[in-house]
Amino acid sequence: MHQPKAEIIAVGTELLLGQIANTNAQWISEQLALYGINIYNHAVVGDNLNRVVEAFSQAHIRSDIIIVTGGLGPTEDDLTREAFQQMSKLDVSEHEPSMDKIVRFFKERNIVMTPNNRRQARVFKGSIVLDNKVGMAPGMIVNFENRTWIFLPGVPREMKSLVANDVLPYLLQIIGDKAIIKSQVLRFIGIGESQLEHEIKDIIDGQSNPTIAPLATDSDVTIRLTARTDSLENADKLIESSKQQILSRIGNFFYGTDEQTLEQQIIDKLRASDKRLALAESLTGGMVTSKLVSISGVSDVLTGGIVCYDTKVKERVLGVSKETIDLFGTVSEQCAIEMATNVLRILDADIGISFTGVAGPNVSEGKPVGTVFIAVCTKNGYQQVEQFKFRGDRDTIRNRTALKGLQILFNLLKQ
Repeated sequence: MHQPKAEIIAVGTELLLGQIANTNAQWISEQLALYGINIYNHAVVGDNLNRVVEAFSQAHIRSDIIIVTGGLGPTEDDLTREAFQQMSKLDVSEHEPSMDKIVRFFKERNIVMTPNNRRQARVFKGSIVLDNKVGMAPGMIVNFENRTWIFLPGVPREMKSLVANDVLPYLLQIIGDKAIIKSQVLRFIGIGESQLEHEIKDIIDGQSNPTIAPLATDSDVTIRLTARTDSLENADKLIESSKQQILSRIGNFFYGTDEQTLEQQIIDKLRASDKRLALAESLTGGMVTSKLVSISGVSDVLTGGIVCYDTKVKERVLGVSKETIDLFGTVSEQCAIEMATNVLRILDADIGISFTGVAGPNVSEGKPVGTVFIAVCTKNGYQQVEQFKFRGDRDTIRNRTALKGLQILFNLLKQ
């Protein structure tokens, strides 16, 4: 097969309604790209027989490899088999090994098997049946009219198991040697997309392999490096060369690659320096603490956090002096410093960070919406406080404050 065109069709109304995200297509695309299989289309179609048949018919015309996820379950709205049978006129039969596995599943759990579960064992005549080792419905590979159709369950862990163990080895056989495509994402914080692009514009303009694609997200700015070559080793070399060239310009803003998060990096650096952190959060209301405790192993480095939204809590629990509040207000540099210093002492930490400000929608203490103070203090006497003016609605201001706090922590810890 010469430079096959591939596409992915996800079947399921829940995807169209936004109840779940179509992460399957993203993951499959990434895997196939490593082997030079280009994905030309992603499609999502609801649980409607006529629409699924139409989507399959269009895919059959334009693509060499069609991967379908979902619609293989036992219920009436699982229509993938029915739609492909209507389009292809291929016979369907019950696959005895799959049926035995389904019966055994219910018997071992002492559950009555309803008749509709037999649907899951139905396969197309002449298909390659893929044993679903983590679920019940088998996958299938069907060669029909010079096209390769691959049917996979929609459950991500079942789909991934079948792709890794069966689908990729099969596709490698039929496509032969192809170019390897590999990507790496570089993550930056504290620099905007336009400024980043300006700093490395000549590198972007002069580079074709790897390609360099900047992209702004809600939490950071990324650069995706994508290399195409004849081996993973050469792809790694191309990516590393471009990466070092980019970091020589904007390395001060770099914090990680691929799926690495700022929270994980902070926790790793705290652990490496044998430091413990405490937080005092007013307008963020525990958001920053929550982000950190979502990472496994955080208990090694986080002593705790105090949500001090009310002024009385700042005074009575956190120990901010009444004089400071009367003179400067709770939304002030002085209050932020006391919050950070006191939470460090109260929770016996090495670093304390505090957040206070006006999230809106109303002005507070004469300070406009978006006014934020973030302070950091350390056990050895270091103090840093910064004022920010964030724009946006209440949630946007709180999210930007939390992100800026993580950035400040990361920059402090990488020194």
